[in-house]
Amino acid sequence: MTDLVARNLVVKRGNATLLDDLSLSLSSPGAVALIGPNGAGKSTLLRVLAGIEAPLSGAVQVGDRRLATLSQAVRAATIGYLPQYFDPHWDLTVADLVRLGAERGAQRRSGAIESAREMFELTPLWRRRWSTLSGGERARALLAMVLVVDPPILLADEPAAALDIRHRLDVIRTLSHRGGERLSIVVVHDLDLAFRFFDRVVVVDRGRIVADAPAEALIADPLLDQVFAVRFERLKTADGWLLRAASRA
Repeated sequence: MTDLVARNLVVKRGNATLLDDLSLSLSSPGAVALIGPNGAGKSTLLRVLAGIEAPLSGAVQVGDRRLATLSQAVRAATIGYLPQYFDPHWDLTVADLVRLGAERGAQRRSGAIESAREMFELTPLWRRRWSTLSGGERARALLAMVLVVDPPILLADEPAAALDIRHRLDVIRTLSHRGGERLSIVVVHDLDLAFRFFDRVVVVDRGRIVADAPAEALIADPLLDQVFAVRFERLKTADGWLLRAASRA
């Protein structure tokens, strides 16, 4: 199992502090949803955890090694990163993108490409180029490119934002279920999906972790209303809890 630990992360841009002495310990296996208002620091945190952005101070540890000491090849095979926005340098086909993703693994798993192709319903898109895809089609292709490696750690930044309702549920369900055997950390914009599918919910606000608890324990916490500056109504359904913003807090 591969754990991921962030210690005292500080990230600044100009006069803005994006991460403010943030520490977080993520144990594998596990399905973790990161939530928080716009500008809270969620995307910045994921980039630092993926090794794409270096913090001003603090460090990230993967297992028993510092992230900064890992080679690019080892990092790519260990951590799958799904950005919120992605544009390849070349106008590749979906098939090319998924094959490139498979090459990042330490060893190619037999049938991995075909499995990813089927899982994300990419057969009709297989020969299509990136420039011809819709936002939802791009999201599915990118998911396949990252998950074809089946990395021990997955970091996904709002992966379902551009998808229709059915594919949104399928993707969130897939990523959360990975938490049974791997470590899945997903920035989730839809709070209902975060509390329905994930075991643990971490709330980020103004560059800090302000809450970190099992989903069922956090759902009733009035801190959610304060962080999002609304008053939530909590509605219990057969599928779990629904949060409905009733008014400003």
